[in-house]
Amino acid sequence: MHDRIAANRAVLYLRLSRDDANRGESESIHNQRALLREYAARQGFSMADEYVDDGWPGTNFDRPRFQDMLRDMEQHRFDIVLVKDLSRLGRDYIQIGRYIELVFPEHGVRLIAVNDGLDTARADTDMAPFRNVVNEMYARDTSRKIRSALRAKMQEGKFVGNFAPYGYQKDPRDKNHLIPDGYAAQIVRQIFIWAAAGSRPAEIARRLGERGEPPPALYRCQAHPELNPDCYSKHKEWTAGGVSRILRDTVYLGCIAQGKTDKISFKSKKTREKQPEEWIVVPERHEPLVSVQTFETVQHQRASRRCGRKGTFENLFSGLAFCMDCGKAMSTVGTRKKGSAANLACGAYKLHGTSACSNHFIAYESLYRCVLEAVRRYACLSEKECDDLFERLNRRLRLAEREQEAGREREWLDQELARMQRLVAQLYEDRSAGRIGGTNFYPLLERYEQKTAQLQKQRDALQPDAGDAGLWQQQEHLRALIRQYKDIDELTPPLLFELIGRIEVGQGTYEKTERGRAKRQKLSISFRFLPEPCEVEWIE
Repeated sequence: MHDRIAANRAVLYLRLSRDDANRGESESIHNQRALLREYAARQGFSMADEYVDDGWPGTNFDRPRFQDMLRDMEQHRFDIVLVKDLSRLGRDYIQIGRYIELVFPEHGVRLIAVNDGLDTARADTDMAPFRNVVNEMYARDTSRKIRSALRAKMQEGKFVGNFAPYGYQKDPRDKNHLIPDGYAAQIVRQIFIWAAAGSRPAEIARRLGERGEPPPALYRCQAHPELNPDCYSKHKEWTAGGVSRILRDTVYLGCIAQGKTDKISFKSKKTREKQPEEWIVVPERHEPLVSVQTFETVQHQRASRRCGRKGTFENLFSGLAFCMDCGKAMSTVGTRKKGSAANLACGAYKLHGTSACSNHFIAYESLYRCVLEAVRRYACLSEKECDDLFERLNRRLRLAEREQEAGREREWLDQELARMQRLVAQLYEDRSAGRIGGTNFYPLLERYEQKTAQLQKQRDALQPDAGDAGLWQQQEHLRALIRQYKDIDELTPPLLFELIGRIEVGQGTYEKTERGRAKRQKLSISFRFLPEPCEVEWIE
């Protein structure tokens, strides 16, 4: 008698996934508990415990309470496991078969799936494998639908990650849209400025560490207190690898690149890396943190370093020198000239020959001397020449600033007008559905309409007027920059980045002179402090 009673100690196992929750109350934890308790009472089972995993998929068997139940089973704390149906236990027919045929019997535990009519104490359990297969088919179909829905969102350019990339945060109004994170965005911009000026990732990591800036993983944990830094963040400091990942990520150009990995199976956590051509890339989906020019400059510098590891040559003009005709970057090519470092030629010509462009060949030493002379000429300006230069800059700078400020204000007003339209539409929906009465409806509608009219009036009357404060600051910065490089004798990456935005190399022509054959070549150098490019003719 005592053995029979002891063998009636039952526990309930209850599980609900997010997908199950969408199917309604029939799958709820409350419904499962009521059904199983009623069954246990009818059978005369004594209740030992219950285990609930809420929000866990059936394909994952690392559920915390499921694992608790297995540990208690090893301690022989119960004799029977009650589930609503086999799908509550899981949706992997191999794993469920293992528990039914091996794990539970080895511990003398009886499994009862009430709605499936399964009781391992009986001999008629032949249908269990088929039910397990059906449950797994359902899980497979659900997984396929989820992946399809996520892929559709990716193709629309919607961000589907759990956490925003470093430098961004999820838009509170739209979790699938990224907006700059003020603090982290400034760090990203600084990283690109340093890299464009010639600093290597290891040096940038050291600088950030000296400033006490938290690395991306640690910063994410600070922004999300629910994350444990000890478990989530492997690196408590900046690393060269972390900086490199930021420098090559196109997300900072406003581009969304997703679908970079894929699960081997819906039942496995393992993933495989996909080739770049398989990624889902959608440009211009959010505000960029760096300009295209800065990003390309950094990539050219990184590429030139990788190519130059075997030798000592470093191309200072990587990311700066371009073909004047086709716009492609000037590429390093070999030279037969003894003692010469290298030559530069049009990248399109180098890859595709005359069908794409002409060579636009120029010796590296020639380009170096030409740019150095131009820098000396335009950086060594007198105060009077500086005043004349800034007088030419005033119109362009003031117009640009005013247009930029007006654009920002116009964007904000457009967002507010759109928000008021949504509020009015929602108000009418609530009125139609009976969720709001006339007493509250009409005052709110009047308030929204007044606010809309006010915003529209501001929008119509908007005039770009940014004032002269920013202009004065820019001029003072340029004066200091010109003084800094007044007496230069060599070109360096920081100098080139600060002073020059772009160099265009024209096609050279040869002509006979009194001194023999000479090469004449046009170059266009865009200084950052001049309103228009400087046209230079180089003869050698």
